[in-house]
Amino acid sequence: MTVASAVAAPAKLRAGALLGVLGIVYGDIGTSPLYAFKASLDHFSEGGISTAEVLGILSMIFWSLVLIVTVKYVLLVMRADNRGEGGIIALMALAQRVSADARMRNVLALVGISGACLFFGDGVITPAISVLSAVEGLEIATPHLAAFVLPVCAVVIIVLFALQWKGTDTVGRLFGPVMMVWFLIIGALGLVAVLRNPAVLPALSPAYAVDLMLEQHWVAFFTLGAVVLAVTGAEALYADMGHFGRRPIRLAWSFYVLPSLALNYFGQGALVLADSKAVENPFYLLAPEELRLPLVVLATAATVIASQAVISGAYSMTRQCVQLGFLPRMTVSHTSATEEGQIYVPQINTALAAGVLLLVFSFRTSDSLAAAYGIAVTGTFLCTCFLAAVVFRRQFGWSRPVVLAVFGALFLLDLVFFTANMVKVPEGGWVPLALGLALIAVMTSWKRGRDLLLTRWKQDSLPLASFLARLPQSRTVRVPGMAVFLTGNPDYVPGALLHNLKHNKVLHERVLFVTVLNVDLPEVPQAERTSVEELAPGIHRVVTRYGFMESPNIPRDLAELRDKGVDYDPMQVSYFLGRDTLVPAMVPKMPIWRLWLFLVMARNAVSVTEFFRIPSDRVVELGMRVAI
Repeated sequence: MTVASAVAAPAKLRAGALLGVLGIVYGDIGTSPLYAFKASLDHFSEGGISTAEVLGILSMIFWSLVLIVTVKYVLLVMRADNRGEGGIIALMALAQRVSADARMRNVLALVGISGACLFFGDGVITPAISVLSAVEGLEIATPHLAAFVLPVCAVVIIVLFALQWKGTDTVGRLFGPVMMVWFLIIGALGLVAVLRNPAVLPALSPAYAVDLMLEQHWVAFFTLGAVVLAVTGAEALYADMGHFGRRPIRLAWSFYVLPSLALNYFGQGALVLADSKAVENPFYLLAPEELRLPLVVLATAATVIASQAVISGAYSMTRQCVQLGFLPRMTVSHTSATEEGQIYVPQINTALAAGVLLLVFSFRTSDSLAAAYGIAVTGTFLCTCFLAAVVFRRQFGWSRPVVLAVFGALFLLDLVFFTANMVKVPEGGWVPLALGLALIAVMTSWKRGRDLLLTRWKQDSLPLASFLARLPQSRTVRVPGMAVFLTGNPDYVPGALLHNLKHNKVLHERVLFVTVLNVDLPEVPQAERTSVEELAPGIHRVVTRYGFMESPNIPRDLAELRDKGVDYDPMQVSYFLGRDTLVPAMVPKMPIWRLWLFLVMARNAVSVTEFFRIPSDRVVELGMRVAI
């Protein structure tokens, strides 16, 4: 389903949309029962687990699902869509659009990219912990296979990332049915255990969570760092809204996913109350012994699906950051002829694969890796909550007291979870923090460098109006053909044109000054994509606009100029591009480490030719030396 159809026809709800939601949106949160309850119990494992502790943990998990996922995301944040698109970058762009103050927009940008960077950290940790927790079931099903857990994990991860270039179009058809079976089975296993020991049902009351906090104090507080694992993947509800629309996501959560998760968690609790030895791995011990090996296979398939959703999200997030100017150009391959959103970014794929394998062999168990997980998730929760509060205040017109009451309470809840996870920093929580800080440094350095480059370019450039005024008296030789010059500012003469005049001393009969604008919308309607203005005989200014969910294709969009009265023949076009050689200035305007980062990224960025899909055999590059 496209974004347009999702927005234009919300009344239509197909079974395929619900299946797609189960496979793409809920893969991450759907596999949390593999490790969330077990990791929470570990805080109370010394001296045995009491009934009050089990009920308190269950109450914490259940009300976390209700407050964070249902209330915050499903009921509130999903209302803040950016032309049908969700996700923290879309939310950041929406918040910036409704904020008039320039300083506030800079703050919102920093919050948005911080959340995006933490999301990338989640993209590394999720495949590692998900696959590890699933394959660890081999130890429960067949103890003598314990030595094969890490090798099997490595093989699954390598195959998963090696197949990314093919896209999710074919495999994606299997995702929904597999996850539908997964939720059905884990719900049924939990229901059987609850029916055998219904003493866990009182944990539906939040009083048990409150009592545990009052009785256990710091132990219960730190347990929240594991409880939050039950809501990992909540951001996916919002991020994938553009693919399916609000209604299928809300219905699938309310009537299928939430009941299945709650039943499984309560079933694990009932099993632990009945047999304290079940704390070893309550999820797999819910199943009869003869079904544990098939459950391992199903769990592995489910975790691969969960990992795929996060990996695909990292590709989309990368493209959005590139389009908004926070990352250098990267190769973006489209893996589907019909779905614009299905893309593959090889640089990100390689980085994620290396990061995931490194985590698996460094931490070796899902319990150890759980310490690194919660910080990335809760940090993103905080950023989303802050941006959503701005949107609800400015766009929806909520009064300040209402915004403070609703989002203030949710922000405090997220802050409690984030603080509880900070104790994990020495045990592995430093991993997402270090990764997030490194990515923030990368993004801000690139943004700052590009801004300085643009300022320098404006200082050295000639205003277009002055150039056109002098052109008739210049006696410049006009040669047949059409020349396309890319320019970042439509009011200045491109450096490539000035260099062409200096060295070749000719100008083509037909000239297009093309400026690509990245707007803070997900997609630009095709009718508004390209605008053209005649500046002088044979000379036109063209502006093409792209949203942050789109990939530019200049030759395709220039071909539409024929419908606007421009004599455009793609076989007669030559593209003149400037190849800047960046060097440090005598007095750099950036700290040395930022300048070094920027220069490294600039030298390794994908070429303009590849990024804008310009035919390489029609390109003329003119070199220029620029000091920043």
